[in-house]
Amino acid sequence: MQSDAKPGEATPRPLAELLACPPATTELLNVSAQHIEFATGDTVFRQGTPCRGLYIVAAGQLQRRADRLQSRLVLGSVHPGDLVELAAALGNGQHTYSLVAQSPASLMMLPMESLNRAFDMHPPLRMQLLEELAREVSRAYTSCCATRKAGMRRRTTKMSVTESTSIS
Repeated sequence: MQSDAKPGEATPRPLAELLACPPATTELLNVSAQHIEFATGDTVFRQGTPCRGLYIVAAGQLQRRADRLQSRLVLGSVHPGDLVELAAALGNGQHTYSLVAQSPASLMMLPMESLNRAFDMHPPLRMQLLEELAREVSRAYTSCCATRKAGMRRRTTKMSVTESTSIS
């Protein structure tokens, strides 16, 4: 995870920093981590299903998709180093979107049972991950606003060109 952010932007924190725990907690997470491989087109998990754990993308590119108001939305891609489904792992335990492999991919999963034991052993870990979730929401909001502003600028420019053409 690199820091190409502008001042004031919420940048992702390195995974090692997010999962910085005492040795016993680190060992629990390391021992319980599961490595999972996916082929192009495979669904890692589906929206609304129970969350099995916290996922970290090791390789490949995956796409987040959500069904909202009778529409399927593409929420964007995830890449190596990205944490996936913090909201489900820290929230009600239900996936908030579906994740589909866009290329051969591998993920590491920290099972919920082990993650909850790690939270009990080292309570600051939950807060560190909640802080990362807040940064994730902030980045998504900033991206959404930038996309919306760009669309408005295109429409305004198109309207200006149309108006000046019709005046001539």
